[in-house]
Amino acid sequence: MVEKTLGFMFFLKHSRKLENKEMYIYLRITVDGRSNELSTKRLWDPDRWNARLGRATGNGEDARNINAHLDVLLQEAHKARKVLMDNDRDITAENIKNYILGIDDRKMILEVFQDHNDQIAALVPREYSPGTLDLFKRTLNHTRSFIQWKYREVDMDIRKLNYEFISQYAFWLKSVRKCQHNSAMKYLTYFKKTVLLCIKYGWLKSDPFAGYNLNRKEVEKPYLTEDELERVATKSLRSARLGNVRDIFVFCCYTGLAYIDAKQLKRSELVKGFDGEQWIVKNRQKTDSPSRIPLLPPALRILEKYEDDPQCQIKNVVLPVLTNQKMNEYLKEIAERCDIEKLLTFHVARHTFATTVTLSNGVPMETVSKMLGHKNLRQTQHYAKIVDAKIAYDMNKLREKLSCKAEVMIEV
Repeated sequence: MVEKTLGFMFFLKHSRKLENKEMYIYLRITVDGRSNELSTKRLWDPDRWNARLGRATGNGEDARNINAHLDVLLQEAHKARKVLMDNDRDITAENIKNYILGIDDRKMILEVFQDHNDQIAALVPREYSPGTLDLFKRTLNHTRSFIQWKYREVDMDIRKLNYEFISQYAFWLKSVRKCQHNSAMKYLTYFKKTVLLCIKYGWLKSDPFAGYNLNRKEVEKPYLTEDELERVATKSLRSARLGNVRDIFVFCCYTGLAYIDAKQLKRSELVKGFDGEQWIVKNRQKTDSPSRIPLLPPALRILEKYEDDPQCQIKNVVLPVLTNQKMNEYLKEIAERCDIEKLLTFHVARHTFATTVTLSNGVPMETVSKMLGHKNLRQTQHYAKIVDAKIAYDMNKLREKLSCKAEVMIEV
């Protein structure tokens, strides 16, 4: 740390509230030419004051007591400088004054994070979804547990954040919390959003994430093939609860709706498109981005099946969607009955729509992205995969073109 010029001086300062000639004694703290004043709360007669020395004159007991008090205060000021230096904090006149007064101006990690989350909560649902707030809350809880585990402290000064903190936090998430790599990176990404705010506010000088790789591993997301989707859609299920869950799942396989969007889908969001066909027009709950989906025949048949469903009419929704936990529980049972070994969850329907139903049948990536309600193509590429059937289809078209050219060359 660069050495700074430091000066302390006691002086008398008149107050309008005082009727007699006594004046308050002040301590002026100066660091690199910038000053801050601190009242000692003590009064003294200016006739018995040495302005050059900044001390009371005379050998009386009152003068000795005042000078002893000023010496103690001066020692506290020098101690404040050392404490600030040892804790790698800025040595400023204001910080020295705050230390003497017992004012803690430190920014604490968990306090800053909690304030950030409170602001997010105030903007739900106008700017943030409840799911986003939940992730920030979980990240805060993880951060609190990590600080207690690693540092045995209730909270920490934000200035102590460094690369070691981040790397150890990642280790804790993976080892103690048993998070997978991508889940750990997700929590670190949400924590980083708060850290970057601290940098912008000037509370943190450098980015502790600098040099730390937050990249996530590519994960093969399951989806149903055309044959598997057909098996699920046509399987005879005697149980009404399984039949309802299967219908809703298949509906989402042909629309790409996520769980929450299917659950909240209202009849008013089914509209007639410019082509005269029925469309779903709604904003995604997760991102509030618009999604416009023309309904395919299998989805229309399911809508007709539940048009007069009492539960749907009461709630003014299109489908009787259960909780996500129950849907996933019943889907596992359906997968067993259909001899499907993949882990069948509700979100598999969205992947199936992106791959088997659309991309594999030649629907352009840009169109799929719009229907999924994505803001950019990178999100669509994350969900959708060019399966073997699409590769074979494209290569057959190329093979036909090359064959035609070869025939023309032979004739020539």
